[in-house]
Amino acid sequence: MPVTIRSICAYCGSQPGRDPDYVAAGRMLGRSIATHGLRLVYGGGTKGIMGAVASGVLSNGGQVTGIIPEFLVDMEATRHSLGQLNELIITQDMHERKHKMFERAGAFVTLPGGIGTLEEIVEIMTWAQLGRHGKPMVFANIGGFWDPMLELIDHMKRQGFIHNANLVQPLVIDAVEDIVPAILEVWGDEPIQEGHDDVISKL
Repeated sequence: MPVTIRSICAYCGSQPGRDPDYVAAGRMLGRSIATHGLRLVYGGGTKGIMGAVASGVLSNGGQVTGIIPEFLVDMEATRHSLGQLNELIITQDMHERKHKMFERAGAFVTLPGGIGTLEEIVEIMTWAQLGRHGKPMVFANIGGFWDPMLELIDHMKRQGFIHNANLVQPLVIDAVEDIVPAILEVWGDEPIQEGHDDVISKL
């Protein structure tokens, strides 16, 4: 069923990274999500860039849903800080976490992060390529962080390995304050066609 964007899923590092601009971008994205009346859906971590996004939402009166597997609770968060979230979902494993994040998200924004962050957005792009969803996807290209990834995607397209490339066209936005307005400008008044969750759950 078509749905209207009410929430944004943020993928990002549980570490702060070496450039302070990454954490600053996380806080700014969180503030933007809150001021536009949207809910943050994210991996539940309260450290690093993940924590900065959540803090940016909460400190500006927004709503946060954290989804985290039990085994990561003490690695990526503290039990006390998790209690500050508006909604906390603890899952049994990573697969359940990712699926619940997908279900609750109206759009996906990827900030700087590591292998886990990369894996999450690649999976979302894969589902888009397979026609399982038409939700907005954005690379927050802070300081050119995602340039190597974007170059690789272009290379794969040129070499003929990305079919249905028209379905895999994430926005690339350098200025984090422009991300939420860009999503709402393009998709805010249009219903987003959902994929079939029963198919996605098997991928």
